[in-house]
Order: sequence, then structure tokens, then C-alpha cells
Amino acid sequence: MKFSKEMLVILPLSGLVITSAAVVSPDRHEFKNLRVLPKDINSKELSRIMVDEFEDGLGVSCNFCHAEQDGSRLDYSSDAKPEKQVARLMIRMTMNINRKFFKAKNATIGDSILVVKCVTCHNGQALPLN
Repeated sequence: MKFSKEMLVILPLSGLVITSAAVVSPDRHEFKNLRVLPKDINSKELSRIMVDEFEDGLGVSCNFCHAEQDGSRLDYSSDAKPEKQVARLMIRMTMNINRKFFKAKNATIGDSILVVKCVTCHNGQALPLN
């Protein structure tokens, strides 16, 4: 088969376009069992919320709310630990307070405009002191 000059240019360019599209494609990971957080959240935003809001606000690690699977890794979609249910209730509570009293109508957990956050009451402690 004889290649034309156009084919010698088109083939490498099309390969480059396909490769760059794969590298630049947005994070489309589907997380399981999200009940309070947005279903279309990306992994970067989810990680930021988990670290900035929960880990820092409560001074806990992931295993505080997430159950272990096979004794070696966390099962993030599991509802086995009651702390996860409490966390969902707390998210709803803080969002309701922010929407009702601070006019954060379209805000979601992790937004910078929120006045009441986990750290507001928890101050880096798993159980609020007062």
C-alpha cells in the first residue's frame, strides 16, 4: 500500500488529537451512594470537601465514617458505620441553617460562602465540646 504525503501528515495528527482528548477529558468518575453531595461531583471537589470540611473540621480520618472492606481498604459506598448517617444529617442541618439564616440559597457543602460549617461547632474535635 502506498502512502500519500497527506496520509503521512494526517495519521500522526489524528493520533495526537485522540491522545490529547483522552488526557484533557474531564473527570467523569461516578461515585456510588451519594445521598447529600451532588451526584455529578468530580473527584477533586469530593476530596476537597472530605479533607477541608470533614477531616479538618472534625479532626478525623476517613475511617471515622467509612467502613473497612476486607480489613485492608475502605468501602466508601458502604453505610455500615452509623457515623456516616450522622454526617449526612449534619450536612443537611448546616445547609438548612445557611440557607435559612444566611441566604445561601444555592450553596452546597464546601462552598466558601457558607457561614456555618463543620468546624463552626466541632473546632477540630470529633464530638463538639459544647
